[in-house]
Amino acid sequence: MPPITDRTWLWLAAACYLAGVLLGTLSLLRERKHSRALMYFILAAGYAFQTFGLYLRGMAVKGCPLGNTFELLQFTAWSAATLYLVVGPAFRLSLLGYGTALLSAGLSFAALLVPAWDAARRVHVFGGNAWIEFHAALALFSYGVFGLLALVALMYWIRDYGLRRKHVGGAYVFLPSIRDLDHIGLRLLGAGVALLAASLAVGSVWWLREPGSVNLLKLLATVGVFVAYALALALRLRQRLVGRRWALACVLLFLAALLSIVPVDSSRQPLDSAPAPEAASR
Repeated sequence: MPPITDRTWLWLAAACYLAGVLLGTLSLLRERKHSRALMYFILAAGYAFQTFGLYLRGMAVKGCPLGNTFELLQFTAWSAATLYLVVGPAFRLSLLGYGTALLSAGLSFAALLVPAWDAARRVHVFGGNAWIEFHAALALFSYGVFGLLALVALMYWIRDYGLRRKHVGGAYVFLPSIRDLDHIGLRLLGAGVALLAASLAVGSVWWLREPGSVNLLKLLATVGVFVAYALALALRLRQRLVGRRWALACVLLFLAALLSIVPVDSSRQPLDSAPAPEAASR
């Protein structure tokens, strides 16, 4: 029997998220609302498995597990699930749980199915610096917020499309009003920008002391994501970016944020890395 590792628990989490996707998809096909309580339970189970898996990974790498692309994607999925479990019920959006399951399942399976992304585990990736570790975790958590924002923006676009073509049946009956989606999206956008701003502020405390420790590629990628979202928030507050353009911008910005993970990960020095046990045995 193969040993139970952190990846085992992360596979179980991905399976739970996939179960949530199947539940939501079947409900849409039958044109019935799925049980929000059941979806919440499924996502909570996946979240528990993923939390334990990341905990084991953190113990192995002696720090917050953000040392390679695999861990970055897993942490982003975990952040989105965390946010939904904490504030999702307050929004009363049945499709938000379905969207969260889609997002978390997609990120989790993508990370698990590409061995190269977990070929090496970096130990003490932050050098034991709690400030930098907190900065990185906060930044990735903001990406989880932006992921939920992209889901709400996609719902907005679908609702707007249905209204323009006078479609009232099917999946459209499960969507809230344009006004509600707009308000929820604005709150998520503001929260994500605030979290990423706090992350950069925390990181700057150390960067100003040790400017030589800052990798330019990583800094440009992170600041670029922040500037783009902050600009989108400013334009939205001034009513310059609204409607379908706002929805499209939120989706495209999240895709860009995910792509920014590549330079952030590649900016780390490979000297502190060690082959992952699973990768070495393959």
